[in-house]
Amino acid sequence: MRRTFLKASLVALAVATGLVQLPSIADAATRGGKMVYARYADSLFLDPVLNDANVDIWVLTNLYDTLLQPTADGLGVQPGLATKWDVSGDGKTVTLALRPGVKFADGSALTADDVKWSLDRARDPKAGAWNSSLASIESVSVSGPETVTLALKHPDPTILPALATFNSAILPQKAFEASPGATPEEKAKSFAEKPIGTGPFVMTAWKRGVSMTLKRNPYYWKQGEDGKPLPYLDELEFQIIPDDATRLLKLKAGEIDGTEFIPYARVKELQADPNLRMELWPSTRVRYLTFYCGPTYKDGKPNPVANPKVRQALNYAVNKDAIIQITTLGLGKPMRSFMSATTPLFVGQDNLYKYDLAKAKALLAEAGMANGFDLQIYSLSGNGDDANDLAAVQQMWAQVGVKLRIDQVDNATRTARYREENFGMRTSAWTNDISDPSQITSYFAYWPNIHSLHSNWQDKRVDELFEKSQQEIDPKARAEQYREIQQRYNESAPILYLYETPYPVAFRKNAKGFVQIPLGNNLFEAAYIEK
Repeated sequence: MRRTFLKASLVALAVATGLVQLPSIADAATRGGKMVYARYADSLFLDPVLNDANVDIWVLTNLYDTLLQPTADGLGVQPGLATKWDVSGDGKTVTLALRPGVKFADGSALTADDVKWSLDRARDPKAGAWNSSLASIESVSVSGPETVTLALKHPDPTILPALATFNSAILPQKAFEASPGATPEEKAKSFAEKPIGTGPFVMTAWKRGVSMTLKRNPYYWKQGEDGKPLPYLDELEFQIIPDDATRLLKLKAGEIDGTEFIPYARVKELQADPNLRMELWPSTRVRYLTFYCGPTYKDGKPNPVANPKVRQALNYAVNKDAIIQITTLGLGKPMRSFMSATTPLFVGQDNLYKYDLAKAKALLAEAGMANGFDLQIYSLSGNGDDANDLAAVQQMWAQVGVKLRIDQVDNATRTARYREENFGMRTSAWTNDISDPSQITSYFAYWPNIHSLHSNWQDKRVDELFEKSQQEIDPKARAEQYREIQQRYNESAPILYLYETPYPVAFRKNAKGFVQIPLGNNLFEAAYIEK
């Protein structure tokens, strides 16, 4: 029943927004077979705790399950490995009833002890960038064979969405601890090479940079519309094809069944192809360029964009409406905050950094940069949207004397430079993984986490407001905290604001059942190849 509800909800959401048309849910799904789906980049590390990359996250959701799961609209939670939950009147105790009879992909039973161990690992302050989402948990206790209780340090308005977020996935303790390695980090690396979860698929082969093969988990607990266990597919193969044009050629030739991140400039072309189905899913996706904001670069050279007036000037010097037309052919809309308009507690500013060349020049003059300067940016090789965005930005900045050098690299290199904080700028996109503004704020604006997108930007008042918001249960007070956070961040402009867009994916006509919820989760559990 859950799958029927989820699919129906997603279809209703997509159709209501006019973004995608899918076959009727009354259509019978075909069991068996193989689906080949092309990705722009390979995964890096398939551990739910020690990573923060979408190339990992959107695969993790097909291998692991969480206690709660996001609703189809991305705004709420619904049962997952827990069938029900109760929050005490004082907001400091959460009791969860576990789904009986669930097994991991190796056939071992999921236990309450696995849940406790997984949550304790995920909330460890030394483990990964996501532990802050579970920082309110004082202790996790097993209250019975199928009951787990969370004692909180304080009421936490984000705890339920956090339990539906990928880093809270439940892993088998015995299998993890039996993995080779002398330290938890080494064991995580070993376990992630052959991950075991309770999700619809299990990974059986991984040729780095080439392909990843997932096969159906024979112990998966969810039922399909025919009353039999999901998934419908016997096998799901991810092929790694970084070049946009090559992915689309293979799709048109029938060599692959579907592909992600369609360049927006190609959407209308694919919509007109009778052999394809072009899907635009409602999203929380924002597209921006990240500035490194520290006073000096890694090589010791002074950083011109450390000055907020320079960052403001660079934003005013870019015509966002023109770029939206160039890159998305009108499918995007300007960003009005660092978070998407679909994020809870979003407070947007109309005409945020609307194109104003005179103002840009004046701000550069005030900053002592009237003669311009050079900047460098890392972009993805073969990525059409990157190429279109940066060609436009490069030309626009030239009008204020700023020369932009574009270095095209693969995703692994771009990610490594970013995490090392060894970059001038980088192309970027963000999708929420939780139905709350805390996650994106902890990444973009809260310095103690990852130095604000590894940009080294810091506003101590924003740090203070964020910490207060994590304990604030008064909705009005919390909304005011996020209003001020967004205002302060937007005024300082640590990013170049571009646009919000739907998720663009395309499939062959007979490849059906894939869904992508606004939080970005790629769900293949109900995907199938029609015969």
